[in-house]
Amino acid sequence: MGTVFSFDVRDPATLALETALGDAVAWLHHVDRVFSPYRPDSAVSRLARGTVRPDDCSAEVREVLDLCAAARHATDGWFSPVAGGVLDPSGLVKGWAVERAAQRLRAAGARHVCVNGGGDLRFSGGTAPGVPWRIGIAHPLRPDTLCAVVTGHDLAVATSGTAERGAHILDPHTGAPAHGPAAVTVVGRSLTMTDAYATAAFAMGAKAAGWLESLPGHEALAVTADGGCWHTTGFPDCGTPLIAGS
Repeated sequence: MGTVFSFDVRDPATLALETALGDAVAWLHHVDRVFSPYRPDSAVSRLARGTVRPDDCSAEVREVLDLCAAARHATDGWFSPVAGGVLDPSGLVKGWAVERAAQRLRAAGARHVCVNGGGDLRFSGGTAPGVPWRIGIAHPLRPDTLCAVVTGHDLAVATSGTAERGAHILDPHTGAPAHGPAAVTVVGRSLTMTDAYATAAFAMGAKAAGWLESLPGHEALAVTADGGCWHTTGFPDCGTPLIAGS
């Protein structure tokens, strides 16, 4: 998927967990083969060319397309699996893949796990029984600086912005690069939709603040292009903002 994945498993090592970790890694490679828009033989590329139909594809492809449709509806079209007129569900697939990888580890008995897919994170349990995870949110304009720390158990954290990959998110209504904040971080419970919502919020730009405020079960923090910030009213309950004046 063009990024780095990592696993932080705090439970005692067992054969079942080692096997599940191998299965999770194999799963992520499988997802890349099926959903990559850069592989000409992937299901997504064949769908984009029109050589297959959704009904011809596997259940997992149909599931992702249904989830994309749900995210598009929930965001009033600001999330779209069609980028520049070409099918590309990447804005949802990575979060979905990480969520599924974390499920594999939990099914094998892991209770305290972090799966990190290119900065989109799914946390189970804590760093130890009763000890929450602490997640530093990198400041997009100040290298080696945190703009917030989120603490909690069983969280999903997704960030969209231009700091790492430049202007790669398109406005689905115009097809042009979106002029969003420097970064927007969304905190929820399931990474599948949290990731899609972060992408949509970035594409919305200034409109995202009101939409995120009304989004049940999610909180958000954004750093604007001029270094300012805004956050939803519930965000301090999820973490401790470190930006002066926030």
